[in-house]
Amino acid sequence: MAYAQPPKMDLKDGSVSGRVIDATLNQPLPYVNVVIKDASETTITGGITNDDGTFKIENIPEGKITVSIQYIGYKTISKTVNLGADGYKIDLGDIRLEEDVASLDEVTVVAEVTTIQQKVDRKVINIGKDLTTSGPTASDIMNNLPSVNVDQQTGNISLRGNQNVRVMVDGKLSNVPVAQLLKQIPSASIKQIELITNPSAKYNPEGMSGIINIILHKNTTIGFNGNINLGLTKEINARFNSSIDMNYRNGKFNLYGNYGNNIGNSANYGNITRLDDNSVQLFDFANNNKSHLYKVGLDFYMNDNNTFSFFTNQNLYDGLGSGTTGILYVDQPFQEQTFNNDTENIVSQYNGVYNHKFKKEGEKLDLEVDYSVFAQDEIANFRFQNIVFPPNYTDFVDTDRDQTVVNLDYTNPLSDKAKLEVGAEARLFETNIDYRSTGLSVNENQDDVPNNGDEFIPTPSTDFTYKRDIYSVYVTYGKTFEKWSYQVGARAESVKEEASAIRELENSVENTPFENDYIQVYPSAFLTYSPGEKNSYQMSFSRRVDRPGLQQVNPIREWSTPLISSFGNTNLQPQFTNSIELNYTRKLEKGSITGGVFFRLVEDEINRAVFIDRLDINKNILTYDNFENTTAFGIEISSNYRPTKWWSLNGSFDLFARQQKGIAEVLTTPTDIATADDILRTTIEVDNIVYNFRLFNNFKVTKKLNLSLFSMYRGEEKGLQFTRKPMFMVNTGLRYSFLQDDRATFSFNYSDIFNTMKFEFEGERPTPQVGQFNWESNTWNIGLSYRFGGGKYRALKRKNRDDNEKSGSGGFI
Repeated sequence: MAYAQPPKMDLKDGSVSGRVIDATLNQPLPYVNVVIKDASETTITGGITNDDGTFKIENIPEGKITVSIQYIGYKTISKTVNLGADGYKIDLGDIRLEEDVASLDEVTVVAEVTTIQQKVDRKVINIGKDLTTSGPTASDIMNNLPSVNVDQQTGNISLRGNQNVRVMVDGKLSNVPVAQLLKQIPSASIKQIELITNPSAKYNPEGMSGIINIILHKNTTIGFNGNINLGLTKEINARFNSSIDMNYRNGKFNLYGNYGNNIGNSANYGNITRLDDNSVQLFDFANNNKSHLYKVGLDFYMNDNNTFSFFTNQNLYDGLGSGTTGILYVDQPFQEQTFNNDTENIVSQYNGVYNHKFKKEGEKLDLEVDYSVFAQDEIANFRFQNIVFPPNYTDFVDTDRDQTVVNLDYTNPLSDKAKLEVGAEARLFETNIDYRSTGLSVNENQDDVPNNGDEFIPTPSTDFTYKRDIYSVYVTYGKTFEKWSYQVGARAESVKEEASAIRELENSVENTPFENDYIQVYPSAFLTYSPGEKNSYQMSFSRRVDRPGLQQVNPIREWSTPLISSFGNTNLQPQFTNSIELNYTRKLEKGSITGGVFFRLVEDEINRAVFIDRLDINKNILTYDNFENTTAFGIEISSNYRPTKWWSLNGSFDLFARQQKGIAEVLTTPTDIATADDILRTTIEVDNIVYNFRLFNNFKVTKKLNLSLFSMYRGEEKGLQFTRKPMFMVNTGLRYSFLQDDRATFSFNYSDIFNTMKFEFEGERPTPQVGQFNWESNTWNIGLSYRFGGGKYRALKRKNRDDNEKSGSGGFI
């Protein structure tokens, strides 16, 4: 950080030095801002700390000065000294910074290099300019993170090999589907990503693997400020993205607004070969998606103790999909299903926050109300060639859901080393799905249905309603003494679930109701030991829940091909996870390394079940069910290291072993002569060991030019249906800053330069098969960003719940 030097004076100059360390981890903090102000509070000089946390500011005019230590996410510390009277070489010694969980005292600063920090209950990835060149969206960045994988076909995200993970933005769950959400958040808007694998009792306990929290940049500088980003990505198709962030801060008000879009086509294709009958399925899919995000917000600083904030998000999405599924049997005509669908959805979110600070330092009360609505209309047309059944048809699916969340949190520092937190939350969720079809279905009520069905009825219309109300309270207590610190807590929840699926048959109405009420307590405990500045140990335990997702309980067909269809299971029960972790962090001379182990015990595991369609045994039904208890364990290693001043790297390795259980049905005789009596149901157990490796290199060629090189390897993974083959990818990129104060940045990224990324698999269930799927992975991306405006920094004081996770100023979503 550069500051204008003061004019030369006749007085003697002096210097100030010291070292800045993390108060909890007892580790040095690099790149901390050190600001020197004179008696009139005017900034006269400054600098940043070195890799070992030390700093020395020289050529400071004699007289009374204030030394201000500022770092994103930490409380600012100011010390007053008198150069001359106190000496001319002032050594402040160790300055211990504490995390700031109550305010947003931050300047929107983006570091050059991404860093990884291990906290007691999470891994914090501070997104640098190097990682934003990985691609234009949050989905592109995710694959660069330790233990995180994104399925490039479906967009599903997994943590430690498990897709039961909750994704939050600034500490808030969104009504937007996760795959859609990750592709809509611009990578340049992301400040940090937190991998919270063992959340405390203060958090919503959902998510077996934990929580991925995306924290967005906030701008609180005085005056008018903004940032513009433009991007283009292409392999087969071109995709465009752009965003603009603006804010105006003056006096008691901060007004901000954002707009972002993501527009373009994408393609993926693949094939599956069945080894029992030598049939081949050929897949070719295309999407043309357009998304637009708008956000407007206002912060009102009534006084030093009271703050009101409000924002609204409006998310518009229009997706056109098309594709063909061809089936080639031996000595038979080529069969083909073609489809096209048009999906439109609108998500509206309204959030209000009130923050009150008491006279006692650190004592505060936060109230937050969040309301969001989701409305989606989908029309899907299916056409068939050389397929006897079903005939051509069109599906109409309308979805409406709303969610209300009210949080009340109270924090009371009982002493300098002890803190009590209590709170309550209400989460009210309701969804309604209306399904209509012009197609025909086999009459399931026949006494004797031939193998291919010979009596058809109009496909029944279905209205599915699902409600879930959760009321919870929590308490946590934490204390620090000497080299130890701990936190214990518990969260109690009362859950009421109601569901009904009403099917309108030709001559009757069929209603399938479901109710489930339960009360659960979720304890958590954390322990940290820091024997010195270079070593830190953490241990944590938590109990969590995975409530069935909407698609897992929705009885309406989720998707369909000529040979397989996917449905939910209305009677699905929640699964519970008990997790324990141990982590160790070692500070090195030029970086740090963190290693950890974890163990999970899963009760009533939710997993896939594959059944043979009784109405046509050539087809299969994919659904969900609960199974017996299973276990998983693993190790993780990550490191930040700077071998030289011009080369820095982040690396990670993770290995996990887990046991999965599921249900599958197989035929005991060939399909051409088989009947329903030849179906055998079996319980499947799969023991799996998977390892992944990532390495990100950043090379500083000049002050303005940086190059990057990223490589990733995913080991083979066994599943209930198939075994995925290893995957490998190498990306490269560059970033160049220009114009005054480096206000503009040009970036270029070339992904999967060897074109090796593909989803290749082989399986035995429900039939022996091999196949692979490909997508547009060999892409190049160019980006341009420009920031405008400026002004003197002034801190924003507003609600910031859940350890810097619930805030609403700036950013998307």
